Amino acid sequence: MSELTDKAKGLANEAGGKIKQGVGNLTGSEKTHAEGSAQQAKGTAQKTVGDAKGAVKDTASKVADKASDALKH
Repeated sequence: MSELTDKAKGLANEAGGKIKQGVGNLTGSEKTHAEGSAQQAKGTAQKTVGDAKGAVKDTASKVADKASDALKH
């Protein structure tokens, strides 16, 4: 997946997880609350992966630019 896809899916899972947690709280369902917590954690992890992909992409671009500049001189 791309950086943006990971971030978008992460945000969606975080939001869905928070909703499930709330439903679990309202209904007294520990299972639903736990599922929501797990989904929210999954979303956080997905966003982190997206952030890491972006950082790697940025770093690779900077290295390539420096290499290109070095070759010009």
